[in-house]
Amino acid sequence: MAEQKKGWFQRLTDGLSRSSKQMTDSLVGGLVKQPLDQAKLDELEEMLIEADLGPYSAERITKRFAEERFGKSADEIEIKEALASAIGEELEGRRGDFEPLSGPRPYVVLFIGVNGSGKTTTLGKIAADLVNQGAKVLIVAGDTFRAAAVEQLKVWAERARAEFMAGPTGADAAGLAFDAVERAKAEGFDVVLIDTAGRLQNKQGLMDELLKMIRVVKKVEPEAPHETLLVLDATVGRNALAQENIFGNQIGVSGIVMTKLDGTARGGVLVPVAQASDSPIKLIGVGEGIEDLQPFEPRAFARSLVGLKD
Repeated sequence: MAEQKKGWFQRLTDGLSRSSKQMTDSLVGGLVKQPLDQAKLDELEEMLIEADLGPYSAERITKRFAEERFGKSADEIEIKEALASAIGEELEGRRGDFEPLSGPRPYVVLFIGVNGSGKTTTLGKIAADLVNQGAKVLIVAGDTFRAAAVEQLKVWAERARAEFMAGPTGADAAGLAFDAVERAKAEGFDVVLIDTAGRLQNKQGLMDELLKMIRVVKKVEPEAPHETLLVLDATVGRNALAQENIFGNQIGVSGIVMTKLDGTARGGVLVPVAQASDSPIKLIGVGEGIEDLQPFEPRAFARSLVGLKD
């Protein structure tokens, strides 16, 4: 993505306000100006689990928090600072870079995830950002069974000033991907962004289709896809972990995009997803605007999650 615009931290904090409110209201009320004892630590761990951070991360964060604060009293800011530090340490090393313009041409990116996760919108935002940087971008409507998905993607392509490629309803998605990469090579495109279906009702059928797309694309460009981004919707909470497990184990994922962090009080789910996945978190989204999808920064996320200003 392009360099983060001024005000991103504030948008992130605003977007995560529902999560931070749930996480800190009971916490701060129970800990302010009182010595931290084991009973309060147990309450903290339970609260972190309820905020969808998961038992493993909640235990580790509580332990780090205790190492810094046990037996001490503190004001609200000190408590939030200590908690943000513990969450930030939990996320350290879990970020990754998404830099399609620094790789080979054409740089092929496959977007996977269940229907409704935000794949199409994420793809469109990335396309707009890349075009704004001067890149020649081809958007490919690989979810050939949903006419609405194709139309939505076409609108994004027009908005982003990117080229658009689609096939007839029900067309072979792998064949379309093959043709798209061939076209991109012939016409000098910098980046190819390929949307895919996300019908988990027939899980094995979907996985077979995605694996076929990858095999076919490699016939044109052996190193492609250069990125396979799994798009996860934060509003589904810990179901995001199950989705990461399904796609990560069967398809292989180079990076995770967490969307809709502004639409949920479950933003903490990013923490156990980051811990469980073999793939780094690369991008997060907190709104509908192009500028509301930005690179993941653990420290900024942790501070916003507990409601701290930068």
